[in-house]
Amino acid sequence: MNTMFGKRGIFCLLAVCFLIPATAQRIIYSDPDKDDTRRLNFEIVGKINGNFLIYKNVRNKNWIVVLDSDMKQIGKEEQDYVPINDRMINADFFPYSDHAWMIYQYQKRNVVYCMASKIDGNGKKVGDVIELDTTHIGFAANNRIYSVLSSEDKKRIGIFKINSRNKRLYLMTTLLLNENLELLKKNRLEIAMEERNEHLGDFSLDNEGDIIFSKFLRTGNDNISSASFIIKKAQEDTLIVKPLNIEKTWLDEIHIKVDNYNKRYFLTSFYYKERRGNIDGFYFYIWDKIGQQPVVEDVCIFSDEIRKESRGDASMKMAFNDYFIRNIITRRDGGFIIGSEAYYTTSRFNSWNRWDYLYGSPYWSPGFNSNYYSPYYDRFWWGGGRSTGNQSVRHHADNITVLSFSDKGKLEWSNVMGKNQFDDESDDMLSYQLMNTGGQIHFLFNHQERRNSLLTDYSITPEGQMTRNPTLKNLDKGYEFMPKFGKQVSAKQMIMPCLYRNYICFAKIDYN
Repeated sequence: MNTMFGKRGIFCLLAVCFLIPATAQRIIYSDPDKDDTRRLNFEIVGKINGNFLIYKNVRNKNWIVVLDSDMKQIGKEEQDYVPINDRMINADFFPYSDHAWMIYQYQKRNVVYCMASKIDGNGKKVGDVIELDTTHIGFAANNRIYSVLSSEDKKRIGIFKINSRNKRLYLMTTLLLNENLELLKKNRLEIAMEERNEHLGDFSLDNEGDIIFSKFLRTGNDNISSASFIIKKAQEDTLIVKPLNIEKTWLDEIHIKVDNYNKRYFLTSFYYKERRGNIDGFYFYIWDKIGQQPVVEDVCIFSDEIRKESRGDASMKMAFNDYFIRNIITRRDGGFIIGSEAYYTTSRFNSWNRWDYLYGSPYWSPGFNSNYYSPYYDRFWWGGGRSTGNQSVRHHADNITVLSFSDKGKLEWSNVMGKNQFDDESDDMLSYQLMNTGGQIHFLFNHQERRNSLLTDYSITPEGQMTRNPTLKNLDKGYEFMPKFGKQVSAKQMIMPCLYRNYICFAKIDYN
């Protein structure tokens, strides 16, 4: 979520300040369709011309469903230009006020096509389908070949693919487009992979069209022992590589956040003082784009007080060993907020540890397509990561810890939202979603009360004051929310999927 969070008076969403505290006033549900079973693949597109658009895919058929302000279905447009008999791989949606771009990729024989269509507020295709790029391959692609990024102001869209046939020299092809999908720059670049176990990590696109990503050395599921971040400037034909100074520090997974307002890049990770030890704190690296130099490279060690509040059932020493970074929120004053969540699984057969997860996180892991490598795994594509079907595994999502730091990386305040979520079937109903109403950040998640799972709303002000808000209105019995798949679609509205009698429907949450 591209969100800014700052001191009172500068805390904003999309550069607009809303300083009146907000509480959810009502929830309106859509009617479930007979075809919208748990097999449904879906994506919340956004709010277009006052309507809410939902993409649905069932048995190789693709629709855009249109809902009005009362969540009544007023249209269902089949996207019949999307190939039915060919292998559909992935789709990404980029909403604007009066249209949305659908950028999708599919395989026909030995060619993967990257295509785009323009969708209006009634779910109809506008104009012709646009071919953006093609890739010849000699196999069936299981994961995406192309990765698509959007800048915070939506004026730049970046598409890239990485050929990893030569394990020592990756070939990256990038396409930089404007908001009308007009090509601004195309590059074919080499990325030297000096070590056998080097990988590429988090990718971001800033408002000027520069691509920023990480490269790191990790053996198996071990810690990161060396790393660098790489900049591909919009109109240049070279890569700028900046090594990170982590000689005596081991990292977990590197996250990158672009601070467009202050023209800085923020990199962070949990860090360890010893290999495969306990998590000791955060590692910070902040790059000043104007000065072309790092302004912060430091660590923040968790205090005993923070460990005590965050640990749940763990010991003080192991308090953060089950945590994963979930959100990074930049502020206009250069400060930043980090939200992290305890996530783990238990089983009758094996004890869990974070090393069980490839590259360390249940939320993200890279995918491989033979000679093509993508840093993104399609875990949450149309809800594609739902239900493991393994009854012997219990999924857990516990406390949320939120910490605020100054522009120099110094801790300002911390808060912990206590929760204890678990499910034996899947992790659909677990975890949380953010809602920025301007004067507060809301954390929405399911909370068990008297055998009922209720959608709960905690909010935090710019000064760090945390409030548990009153129970949301219109929480009808029988609806089970899936917060982590929710999407904020306007300054005061969120669309969140939910289950009703084993059918998927959607709820609109209005804030006043």
